[in-house]
Parts: sequence; structure tokens; C-alpha cells
Amino acid sequence: MYLKRLEDLRIDHDLSQQNVADILVCQRDVYRRYEKGVRELPLSYAIKLAEFYGVSLDYLCGLTDEH
Repeated sequence: MYLKRLEDLRIDHDLSQQNVADILVCQRDVYRRYEKGVRELPLSYAIKLAEFYGVSLDYLCGLTDEH
């Protein structure tokens, strides 16, 4: 997972970690660990975030620079 992308997308959308945690229905500290790379982001969460941000999973994972 391209961790910097998670943070950049969140900041670009003016969201807090708590906002994103609410979208994923998890605790803020759990999401913070995903963003910092302490825990691996589950695929179901990656799909949900890609849909929310309107980007591809390839973009979210850093496999492409095209949204």
C-alpha cells in the first residue's frame, strides 16, 4: 500500500483521521495505524476508500499515477 497516498488523499479532501475512520466504521487509532503502515489496510477498506475518493485501486496502491 502506498501509505503517503492515503494521507495525501485524506488531506486533499479536508478530512481528519476520525472522518476517514467513520467512513470505514473503525476507530481513529486503527485508521492511524493503517496510514502510518503499522497495520496492513484490508482490501475491503482499500476498495471503500478508492470508491469514496473516486480513484482506482492501482492509484491508491501506488501502481499508477493516474487517478
